[in-house]
Amino acid sequence: MFEGIFCPSITITDAAGAIDYELWGRHLDHLAEAGLDGVLLFGSIGEFYAFPSEVKKEALAFAVERVAGRMKVLLGVGDTAMDRVLDLTAFAERAGADGVVAVSPYYFGPSAPCAEEYFGAIADATGLPVILYNFPARTGADLTPELVASLAAKHPNICGIKDTVDTISHTRKVIAAVRAVRPDFSVLSGFDEYYLVNRVSGGDGVLCGLTNVEPELFARMHAAFQGGDFATAVSCAERIARLMAVYDVCDLFISSIKAAVAAKGLPISTRICEPAVQATPEQVEAVRVLLAE
Repeated sequence: MFEGIFCPSITITDAAGAIDYELWGRHLDHLAEAGLDGVLLFGSIGEFYAFPSEVKKEALAFAVERVAGRMKVLLGVGDTAMDRVLDLTAFAERAGADGVVAVSPYYFGPSAPCAEEYFGAIADATGLPVILYNFPARTGADLTPELVASLAAKHPNICGIKDTVDTISHTRKVIAAVRAVRPDFSVLSGFDEYYLVNRVSGGDGVLCGLTNVEPELFARMHAAFQGGDFATAVSCAERIARLMAVYDVCDLFISSIKAAVAAKGLPISTRICEPAVQATPEQVEAVRVLLAE
């Protein structure tokens, strides 16, 4: 159901922090025209933790209309309060989203029984596809292969996972465990440089941040892999591996991605939500140099 290249979109705001729909619309157009398979609103790079539900709802309605079926539109519904998670999930279904992405509740990382209840409640509350989001470095809890397989077996609409774990062995074990009970379950990697090894391991692609910056590169890599042109796919992967240095330039990787999008020509603000250390002019220039290499 979810295969290929998916972009966790930056949330584009002006210098005061209000969403800039004109520039965000242009960004969404670029992603769709580049040939991406889908876009996620309010993931980690989209600063989901910093925007109130009403802003997220307004943005989703805008994105669904703007994208107009050219790629899938997903909504991140992660939160620390169950009522807000379920409210956003219900709105996503009403607004015409193609699915929701649910990260583990953070601060108190959930135990396996708690995670079963949490993700199960989301699945039971909607007819939309639900994609699990595993980011233990941020949430403090891992969605183990056994837990993912259990959720997939119990809930038909839990149909995929974004596995943001910096070791392909974890993702490979998720693939093996979940495919034993759900052959159609999608497994996407959250790290840009894992596309090829994800696919070789039996996975379905990536949902990763540099797609904001060079979506054409990722779309070309995916098309080449699908077509058996492995030399081109490897060439694209080599550039992606070099571009990974962009993430480390600023205090927070979200700033780096915004700086890179700006360097590519979209005149966006690099501001990220406070509290934060904002990107400096020197860091923006360093990102520009990396992209030019």
